[in-house]
This record gives sequence, structure tokens and C-alpha cells, in this order.
Amino acid sequence: MRDCKGRIPYCSLLATIVCLFGVGVFGLTMNFGASQMLVMVNEVFHLRPLWIGAVQMLFNIVAIGTAALGFMILFLGFLTTGATRYRAYRARHSRVGGRKACAVFMGITYILSIVWTLILCFLVIGAFITTCFWKMCTSLQNYTECIDVTQFHFWFPPHTKLEDMKVCGRIELNAFCKDGVESSTSLILLATLATLLIQMSLVHYLICLSANYAHIRDHEKFQELQDIQNLNELESSATSNDRF
Repeated sequence: MRDCKGRIPYCSLLATIVCLFGVGVFGLTMNFGASQMLVMVNEVFHLRPLWIGAVQMLFNIVAIGTAALGFMILFLGFLTTGATRYRAYRARHSRVGGRKACAVFMGITYILSIVWTLILCFLVIGAFITTCFWKMCTSLQNYTECIDVTQFHFWFPPHTKLEDMKVCGRIELNAFCKDGVESSTSLILLATLATLLIQMSLVHYLICLSANYAHIRDHEKFQELQDIQNLNELESSATSNDRF
């Protein structure tokens, strides 16, 4: 039982659990929020922006790639923990391959951490804009007023008319405020928190990979010393036999 517990990479396992939880929450909130945003933009502003679908697909690819990387790093952690390390990296070529794998995964993890930082910046900007929209919605006294979003004209295509940047009427105000902004704000905030969890897990992965690299390197030195000791013992045994 103790031998089995000694083979478990607890640090990599904890980082994988945090990473998968963050990726799951991010995927659900991002996909649901993007779908609601597309419906709201189509109903209120009569637009079908293709960039929202492209960003959604890109974020899905990054999230799936991060989850896959987490499983691979966890598998590498099992190979470099406890008694498994002495069996898996007994030969010299396997130790060299293990060090190279750790170095490659560290590079990929570092690149992903930069990508998730950019995603976090994108979400923070989105949260700021939806918060501004939410304040506009809460400042309405009745449905006879309109919400003017012309100050955010850079989000609209160049050919968009000015009257299409104003939200008027009960139906459009409900679609914009309740169905769009209210739910999107909470979803973006949840996606932002999930992104922070993913970044924390990536930093944890970098620490684990650095430790695994050091373990393999130290194991190689220990194996070389063990080989030298075995060679000396064989030479001493051979010398003793020659004497007799």
C-alpha cells in the first residue's frame, strides 16, 4: 500500500484536477455566453458577427489542448515518481528521453501560460464593457428611453447605421438587458475566474516539470555512481580470485 502511494505524483495530480476544473468551467461559460451574445446581437443590432464564432472556436481549441497537455504531464509525473522512476529510466537513452520530454513540456506550458494571459486580458475587457452596459440598463427609468451604444462603435462593422446602435422599445431592451447583458456579465466573470485557475495550474505544472527534470538528472548521476561501484566490486572480486 505504501509502495503504491509512493508512486502517485500528488503535485501533478492536484494541478491536473485544478486545470480540468478550470477548463470545464471556462468551456461551459464561454460557449453558453458566446451563444447568448450571438442571439442578442442578431435580435437587437441585426448583425451576425463572424468573429465571435471564430474566437469561440479558438478558445475551445486552446482549452482542449490545455486539458490534453495536463493529462500528458500527469502521465510523465507517474513515470518520474517513486519506484517507477528507477524502472522507467534505468537505461541511459530513456533518461535522456525523459529529460527532453520535461524540457519540451516546460516550453509548451510556458507558451500556453502566455496564451491564457492574453485570453484573460480579452475577458477583462469584455467584463468591463458588459459592466458598462449593465449600468446603462440599470439607469433606465422606463421602456420609453433608449440605450445609446454609439460610443462603442469600434465593436460594430464600418457600415453599421447610427440608429442600429441604439436600443429602443420593450422587446429590444429586454433582449439586450435581461437576455444579453445580465447573463453575459456573470458568465464572463465565471470564465475569468476559471482562467485564473488554469493559469495557476500551469504555473504548478512548470514547478512539477522542473522538479521531475531534476529527479531524472539526479537519478542519472546516481545510476552512473552505481555502475562505477559495481565495476569496482567486479574488479576487486576478479583480483581476489587471481590471488587464490
